[in-house]
Amino acid sequence: MTRENGLVVLGLDPGSRVTGYGFVREISGQAQLLETGTIRTPVKKDMSTRLGVIFDELQVLITKHDPVEAAIENVFVSKNPSSALKLGQARGAAMAACATRGISVAEYEPTKVKKNLVGVGNAPKGQVAFMVAHCLGIKKPEWAEDASDALAVAICHLNERRMRKLTERA
Repeated sequence: MTRENGLVVLGLDPGSRVTGYGFVREISGQAQLLETGTIRTPVKKDMSTRLGVIFDELQVLITKHDPVEAAIENVFVSKNPSSALKLGQARGAAMAACATRGISVAEYEPTKVKKNLVGVGNAPKGQVAFMVAHCLGIKKPEWAEDASDALAVAICHLNERRMRKLTERA
């Protein structure tokens, strides 16, 4: 479902300390940046407080931009199970913030996002950030790495969505 002023998608790069977000609007196949940034949680607080911050701040942002869909990066499984668990919890808080507003959430592997934007699944973050800025028509981006990653997920989702529609018609 698109709104008359375009399709707004929320991209999310979740983390227990820093969660990146990016709102992108697509009108006639052209992506525009609405807002991007990071949600920084109070690292000296307990995990439930930090998850509440992610949930609450996303609720405010969702109210402001009214996205139709959201896209989130899948959990990157590292060697540290504790880190993976915390990342999964942050991801859950972000997904719950979307779910309580009736927003469907698409999930993408980090390698899929990189391949979608750059052409290779192991592209460095700098290349991904360059392509994000290029896709949004921004010459000198001034956003955090987590925000850039969130925008990459949103753009990947828009590209995948467009491709699905094209293949359904064929």
